[in-house]
Amino acid sequence: MVRIALATYDPGAEPGKDTDLPVLVRALTDAGARAEARYWDDPDADWAGYDLVVIRSTWDYSWRVEDFMAWLERVDRATRVANPADVVRWNADKRYLGELAAAGVPTVPTRYIAPGESAGLPADHEYVIKPTSGAGARFAARYTPADHDAALRHLERMHAEGFTAMVQPYLAGIDVTGERALQFFGGRLLHASRKGAVLSPGTPYDADKVAHPGLVPWRPTDAELAVAEKALAAVPGSAEPLCARVDLADGEDGAPRLMELELIEPNLFLSLHPDSLPRVTEAILAAAGE
Repeated sequence: MVRIALATYDPGAEPGKDTDLPVLVRALTDAGARAEARYWDDPDADWAGYDLVVIRSTWDYSWRVEDFMAWLERVDRATRVANPADVVRWNADKRYLGELAAAGVPTVPTRYIAPGESAGLPADHEYVIKPTSGAGARFAARYTPADHDAALRHLERMHAEGFTAMVQPYLAGIDVTGERALQFFGGRLLHASRKGAVLSPGTPYDADKVAHPGLVPWRPTDAELAVAEKALAAVPGSAEPLCARVDLADGEDGAPRLMELELIEPNLFLSLHPDSLPRVTEAILAAAGE
């Protein structure tokens, strides 16, 4: 009987936000595994006692990147971890977008501003500022050239906390066709979803945001699948990721552009796609038994 840990975050006094977690634990248990959810920062967890640790919903890691990376190293030495540790390290810093762009993946043009570097913000188009390490639109905001002073204050706050900033043009197509999330599991397309715009004009960077507004099932186009497959093929590492989410939006020409490649703890949206549960279960069991 294989032992599987699904690594998650400690919500404290609040209810946990990963509604898929108990469903997945139950499905794995029903399939014959000894499966349980464990907080990734639980000091009493014996990670070596598991055949596989799946990084499932460690949704506070971007606030504590150094702690998380140290934990990842310990788990990687103790047992098998998914996604692979080298893939997770690479994906934790969104400067990977530059590498994917250099590999020919159609991406949203991105400029990086590290602490101490000159801002040089756009003066002729709407744009987005967000950190290279973040999740759930944390520290992300949308600006027009008229918002220059507010954008500078945003940068100053991020730089004061040691974050490197990403500056990207805002893709106006998001307000019309939304963002699409193509999810892969076990090397195959699992399902896809579409959501509305996350960032609204004038919303402060430090305000809470709805990460997946208006989420609905989506049938990906051939063009979207082509971009997703090209992005996944360009991921460095020693092994194929177990799970991946490819976030896309339309560029000015209407063609899909990669916004983000989530290889650490993508929400699976199983409540929206219940038919995907058996495939996720099967892929995790296969990874645990390798």
